[in-house]
Amino acid sequence: MGDVTALHEPLAKVVGGTTAKVMAAHLDLHTVGDLLHHYPRRYAERGELTRLSELPLDEHVTVVAEIADTRALTFNRGKGMRLEVTLTDGSGRLQLVFFGRRAVHHHQRELVPGRRGMFAGKVSLFNRKLQLSHPAYELLDEDAGDDAVVDFAGRPLPLYPACKQLESWRIAKSVGVVLDSLEAVGWEGLADPLPAALRDRRGLLPLPEAFEQVHRPRTKRDIAQARARLKWDEAFILQVALARRRAAAAQLPAVPRRPAGDGLLTAFDERLPFTLTEGQRRVSEEIFADLAADHPMHRLLQGEVGSGKTLVALRAMLAVADSGGQSALLAPTEVLAQQHHRSITEMMGDLAEAGMLGGADRGTKVALLTGSMGAKARRRALLDAATGEAGIVIGTHALIEDVVGFHDLGLVVVDEQHRFGVEQRDALRAKGERPPHLLVMTATPIPRTVAMTVFGDLETSVLDELPRGRSPIASHVVPARDKPHFLARAWERVREEVRNGHQAYVVCPRIGDGDAPEGAAERREGPEGEEERRPPLAVLDVAAELASGALAGLRTEVLHGRLAPDAKDDVMRRFAAGRVDVLVATTVIEVGVNVPNATVMVIMDADRFGVSQLHQLRGRVGRGAAPGLCLLVSEAEETSPARERLAAVAATTDGFALSRIDLEQRREGDVLGQAQSGGRSSLRMLAVIEDEDVIVEARAEAAALVAADPGLTGSPDLRTALDALLDAEREEFLDKG
Repeated sequence: MGDVTALHEPLAKVVGGTTAKVMAAHLDLHTVGDLLHHYPRRYAERGELTRLSELPLDEHVTVVAEIADTRALTFNRGKGMRLEVTLTDGSGRLQLVFFGRRAVHHHQRELVPGRRGMFAGKVSLFNRKLQLSHPAYELLDEDAGDDAVVDFAGRPLPLYPACKQLESWRIAKSVGVVLDSLEAVGWEGLADPLPAALRDRRGLLPLPEAFEQVHRPRTKRDIAQARARLKWDEAFILQVALARRRAAAAQLPAVPRRPAGDGLLTAFDERLPFTLTEGQRRVSEEIFADLAADHPMHRLLQGEVGSGKTLVALRAMLAVADSGGQSALLAPTEVLAQQHHRSITEMMGDLAEAGMLGGADRGTKVALLTGSMGAKARRRALLDAATGEAGIVIGTHALIEDVVGFHDLGLVVVDEQHRFGVEQRDALRAKGERPPHLLVMTATPIPRTVAMTVFGDLETSVLDELPRGRSPIASHVVPARDKPHFLARAWERVREEVRNGHQAYVVCPRIGDGDAPEGAAERREGPEGEEERRPPLAVLDVAAELASGALAGLRTEVLHGRLAPDAKDDVMRRFAAGRVDVLVATTVIEVGVNVPNATVMVIMDADRFGVSQLHQLRGRVGRGAAPGLCLLVSEAEETSPARERLAAVAATTDGFALSRIDLEQRREGDVLGQAQSGGRSSLRMLAVIEDEDVIVEARAEAAALVAADPGLTGSPDLRTALDALLDAEREEFLDKG
């Protein structure tokens, strides 16, 4: 093993080839920098020095004692092996236990009778004897004094993300070797990404001290100072990357799109049967200002469920049509694309019938393009898009296919951004001769969207008020296991709503016939380790049971992802027309579906869905004059995390508050990568919700730096750090935006 002078050097040079191979294969750690950024996941409290006669059960303790005897034992017919070590300090005795042949052989060599040491761990009881299982320890030299003992006991014990092949304490030793090696050469060649002036202004540690204190802290204050510095590194480097992208985007050419004084937008506004909310007006003006610029708009439109995002997007598309351009609206599902097409053509009336008998003079065409359309309708839609007759083209991923061309694509609207991969959005935007303007819409943000918003990759508009006439939604948890009569009452409420002339949704996690849950991705949102129960309820089973039981006599239909597109559209049309009383569906109705007469929703196995998805589903009711009711049916235990999530959803209809809860329960995902959520994050220290203040301040600092020095010529260490962060894949991701 040799010295190291740079963070990009391979680990094998410092920690040895065998250890380096394990770290690469199982922890994705390849360089010295990777290991230094592999921070402790937590720190154990070693506790005060404790006499063996006074050991408290189930608490972390540190004891100083002498090894009295050591015994290696086998069990399970010789397949298992454990090492029992008995300690004594004159006041009592304590047993240490280590399991596994490798651990036994390693510790047996070190823990020999007569040696004195410090041992830290959690006290447990086994066979009426107190013991520490796999404790941390440090053997003392014969001449070690009381100061060494007190120092060991007072230090926090770093615990690292580890694997079966490499325990936390071995990672800690490797980190120690790396730190010692870097210190030996005075941290020569270490690039500190934070400019010195910024560090001084913010009172942040130099980088070498931060690494030392996060990995080998003496006190809790050391940890806090190190974490504060390392969080700034992550926030600032990322913000500089995003600030440079924003600056570069501002230099791209785009065709300014301005509404005509007496064009489509004016005609549409004159026909609206209601007044726009103040929020809708404000957000529209922000969008119109962006569209009028000679560089592409790159804006995120966040809004509460039912806040009128589609109306705002339609007004933007009409403004583009006024300028002679076209807009493409990309929806994640055929049901949503059809719903958008239906609602937009209804809102526009004869303005959507250009060239047709009875169509308005100032109108345009609104084309629908989905993968399952018939050949004739598809050819017509393709022709209308290519010639420019269709000012608005609505579709699913079918819009992205090579055969789809536009006459003059001026605006791309992406609904529910998190459903689309970067390549899909980029492929659609590439269909314009010049970069089209981009408007991304999302309702309750999912974690990665929240993260990108917090980091300011997009300019953000927020619709935080509901249109007048929208009714409140009451939500209640129905504990089906504890109180089955509550579920019976839920079906009675459905019957009451139908008797009063309204309609209902019943949502289930899966379709049936042995399929995987349609909400399976969302089921993983909850904290790990929740006990799996029976299979989730299915649409086909629940619909049949209700039709012959609790809801017998009501007009019940099913809707799910395996139905043919025409069948889906037919069911939705009849439900919207009031010819279906109860729609039993999967999450295909999650977004965009607008049936104002539907007033009650029953969500079966609600605990199997995520917070954001429940809020989206709930938003399908209460869209008319009558109040909405959402019943969250669950068999989860009352004290379980799953029930806590449901209680949070029932307690508030504030989607922005719920998005914070959602993010706190889930990983942010890789903010700069293509992982949507869960997977390994590029954020090792920074937490999007907890550290919003750091992110906001880092954004301001980054924007000022990039404005003053766009090429970062005065910050070479920062450029080095950016190069390390933005590998080819992530650079491409940011370029695509």
